[in-house]
Amino acid sequence: MIRPFLLSLICGLALTACSDPAATARYAIAPQPAAKTLPNRLGQAELREVSLPQYAAGQEISYQTVDGALRSTPDNIWADDPPRAVTLALARQISAVSGATVIAEPWPLSEGPQRRIEVRVEQFLARADGVVQLTGVYFVTPAGITSGRDVMRSFDVTVPVAEGGPAAIAQAQSAAVAELARRIAQLD
Repeated sequence: MIRPFLLSLICGLALTACSDPAATARYAIAPQPAAKTLPNRLGQAELREVSLPQYAAGQEISYQTVDGALRSTPDNIWADDPPRAVTLALARQISAVSGATVIAEPWPLSEGPQRRIEVRVEQFLARADGVVQLTGVYFVTPAGITSGRDVMRSFDVTVPVAEGGPAAIAQAQSAAVAELARRIAQLD
């Protein structure tokens, strides 16, 4: 039992050592520069990890081709785990545009949050027509003993992809997350 495991481990390490590290490019979903433009309607809020569809949660950057298929390549991957990266970027963007204190779960502060935010993404896709589409639903609920109303809103955000390629897709997806953050911060 040990011999096949060791053999496969050695072969895997040898293949890794022979691969060209420059062939794989990593791209980040990064918070966009933002200034406080909205009132703080959330106070302190805990953001649960954003739920992404399988193709968007994977390591490889997915895109749609003209035949409607979703494709990806191991040469272009996300710099971080996509659900974690989207969650952190969204929390930072909401905080930046509203002045609220939005922190990704688990809540680290001694005083609990006033609200909880949950985002369920149904589609996060670089479409074949040159647009990134981010659709789904978000929920904002009171936390603990805080009173308030439950909010549930659907969203459909589209952002044009400036040019082809994974860097442009990453930039458009970052812009889509920033727009979603603005919508959540408005808390209409």
